[in-house]
Amino acid sequence: MPGASNTWGNCATPVVQYESRVDAQEFANPYDLAPGGPPLPTYDEANASTEIAPHQDSPTLSEYDVYAIPGLYAQSAMGHGDASEAHTQPLQPAPEPVPWINDGQMPYMVPYSDNSKEVVSSGHSDDMDSHYILQGLVNGYDSTIDHAASDEDVPIRADDEESRFLEEDLSEHYGRIPERQPRRHRTLRRVPLRDGHLVLDCPVPPKLLEKQAIQEGSEFTHMRYSAVTCDADDFEKDGYMLRPALYNTPRETELCIVLTMYNEDEKLFARTMHGVMQNIAYMCSLKKSAMWGEDGWKRVVVCIVADGCNHVSSRTLSVLAAMGVYQEGVRQTEVQGKPVQAHIYEYTAQVSVTRNMKMLSKERGLVPVQILFCMKENNQKKINSHRWCFNAFGPVLQPKVYVLLDVGTKPCSRSIYRLWEAFDRDANVGGACGEIVALKGKLWHGLVNPLVAAQNFEYKLSNVLDKPMESAFGYITVLPGAFSAYRYEALKNDVMGHGPLATYFEGEKLHGGAGNADIFTSNMYLAEDRILCWELVTKRNCAWILRYVSSAQAETDVPHEIPELIAQRRRWLNGSFFAAIHSAIKFTYIYRSTHSTVRKVFLHIELIYLAIQLLYNWFILANYFIAFSILTDSLAHVVHWVHVPAVICSYIYIAFVIFCYLLSMGNRPAGNKLGYLLSIIVFGLLMLFMMVSVIYLSVTSVMDAVRETQPNAIMSNPTVVRVFISVLSTYGIWLIASLLFLQPWHMFTSILQYLLLSPSFVNVFNVYAFCNTHDVSWGTKGSDTNKVPHADLFVPGNVVEVAMPSEPTDLNAAYEDACHILANKPVRTRPGKNMEQYQTDYYAAVRTNVVLAWTLTNAALAIAILNLPYHVHTVYLAFLFYSVAALSFFRLLGVIAYLVAKLFPSKQVPQV
Repeated sequence: MPGASNTWGNCATPVVQYESRVDAQEFANPYDLAPGGPPLPTYDEANASTEIAPHQDSPTLSEYDVYAIPGLYAQSAMGHGDASEAHTQPLQPAPEPVPWINDGQMPYMVPYSDNSKEVVSSGHSDDMDSHYILQGLVNGYDSTIDHAASDEDVPIRADDEESRFLEEDLSEHYGRIPERQPRRHRTLRRVPLRDGHLVLDCPVPPKLLEKQAIQEGSEFTHMRYSAVTCDADDFEKDGYMLRPALYNTPRETELCIVLTMYNEDEKLFARTMHGVMQNIAYMCSLKKSAMWGEDGWKRVVVCIVADGCNHVSSRTLSVLAAMGVYQEGVRQTEVQGKPVQAHIYEYTAQVSVTRNMKMLSKERGLVPVQILFCMKENNQKKINSHRWCFNAFGPVLQPKVYVLLDVGTKPCSRSIYRLWEAFDRDANVGGACGEIVALKGKLWHGLVNPLVAAQNFEYKLSNVLDKPMESAFGYITVLPGAFSAYRYEALKNDVMGHGPLATYFEGEKLHGGAGNADIFTSNMYLAEDRILCWELVTKRNCAWILRYVSSAQAETDVPHEIPELIAQRRRWLNGSFFAAIHSAIKFTYIYRSTHSTVRKVFLHIELIYLAIQLLYNWFILANYFIAFSILTDSLAHVVHWVHVPAVICSYIYIAFVIFCYLLSMGNRPAGNKLGYLLSIIVFGLLMLFMMVSVIYLSVTSVMDAVRETQPNAIMSNPTVVRVFISVLSTYGIWLIASLLFLQPWHMFTSILQYLLLSPSFVNVFNVYAFCNTHDVSWGTKGSDTNKVPHADLFVPGNVVEVAMPSEPTDLNAAYEDACHILANKPVRTRPGKNMEQYQTDYYAAVRTNVVLAWTLTNAALAIAILNLPYHVHTVYLAFLFYSVAALSFFRLLGVIAYLVAKLFPSKQVPQV
């Protein structure tokens, strides 16, 4: 800013002379901008007893040559977790300066020529005009330097200890970003606190600022860091503020887009984040919109919540650092003796990083994006991350709509706008979701994996049948946490503290060990998003409804391995089963709402349908075996030589069901992959035998009817009628619904894989889920209480001393470190095994009782039906066919109603 005497070294509250009041407001500490707040006392840095940490010279290259020992260099530069600070050795800077392309560009290099040791042109195409590939930073450090006392003629063997260290340290890292070189200036600064809060305005690296289209304004020139020492529920009460609320005219937040992550890698994060930035750019391109337009980005805040400092990927932090959001060395763990609960970084980014680690900016149509990065100190699970977004940031930002995304899920370019549009058109919409699409890869090569193909078909069925039908009634049983949206006003609790959010966050207490819940409640909260949907629709004195937006799509990566899929379905099946029982028991909650009489009637009809579905799901194990036995027995009556193979197949079926019980009671899926794989293969072969039986019996029955002389002989044949209805109620309705949504391709690419795996979904997944009802964990993420290796110096009074980089050289060096991490592809290693959580005897006993009840009732039904006369078998099978057909036609009617309502949209006002 012209006329400002500011220096890059002043990260806190420096003494600066400005030409205008606007400049002073732009660069002042954000707390000074709070309306009504008293100004802070002037902090005279010249008179303050600020000391510069003495720089200790590192050993010379001849004394300590880290470049001659690759393993030592890697071990020193890329430390892990708590031990990294303890044994990290000071490294010398590069012997030669890094040959940047020019002074105005960020340190991303084009291909490097080993022969000329010069930067050569890469021949930019149109796609390369507005970005630079994150590569070549390591080329600035020439590995061909002559080292003193180095054995350059002796090649390093693959089994050398140093090589092994190098391989390990190039793998995924978690926690802080590894440094290639020591910080030359780590300054101790005295920072005044206000109400005990540590807030730092840190300048962004000059090399990043030079590449940005907008270079004025504190939200573009400074990253704001806040060390939060309170719980999420006390964030506003303790006086913490966020940057959008600190302007003279606070910005109104229309959308708050929440991204939750744990240890996802940089590609998954960049994929999601870039998709979000494309959506915001699309909304800003709507020039005629009253809400959006050119400055529409000021109405959007992207909130990224990382679940634990020690678990977030260092490469993901490097992506955030490359965007200017994160700075290494700023984070503090204590403020005047109080432990920090969360670290908040706020910055308005103008640069996006794609999945291929390419930088895009305004030249590619992107707009500035307000980013709030909250990195929790400890791992406390995803539901706690949502509590920070709803209970901590919500009261400060007051967004109209929350959009929830999981890192790894990429929203399509207009999906977020389509979700917001559903709330804008109908003021009664309290929640909405879009279509979750399984990621199939280029040319759909992912469908080669039968697990991916089966899940693709399952997702499509849900999106063309279940979600539209439920949306027509106004109550969707679950809005997927991976891609959904909620109206903040609908989620708020009442003055007594009761409401959807209060019920939703009960799950955090239960799974955190703070509550003494029974096993029913604990399993129910495995699907806490279902509980939230039910509480929202039945909210007291309100009439909120849920909507499905088919035009809003988001791609997500589905499990590719059997253990991952089984563990996921265990949580889904148990959570949905117990949550369905909860909504059926608590159906009277409907009467506390203010829905119209017609809406309440529709909700009752939907609950009856869901209760019937619940009953079928309980007896699905027996019904599947009964259908298999009857069909194979019928084939044996027609083809006599098939009798022996049919009996053998029935015994194999029973044997592998028992085998699944034994596996589920004593083995984790990851611990016995071969056993589960064998079960899935065998059940697939048995399903193939059943499909052949059905086709042969159907063709035989039709041909026998054709031979009859009566004109109406075909339709009067009961076997032909049952076959016709069963085929129409399954494959026919699947195809009709898919054609209505103009998405029929899964019927040709994934239906066979789905049919062959369907008995495994019933027998393997259901058996494992019920046998593990005592396990109420999420299966993959544990809690931790470890602190990052970072300590604060305590100064009595309202001032603290913090050590942080401040010089432009160090800011650029830290920025280059982040880019250096992204320039090198990590060597992927297998994740370590997690210890199973200790389960109480009570949970184990209840598990046994539930499994016994489920098994005995299914066995009793199967034995009773199969020991009755043959004509009773036919009657029962006909009952199953007709009832399934009726439920399928009911779903189809719901789909048609949804599409008709979609053709005639109407803008509605809230009901009084």
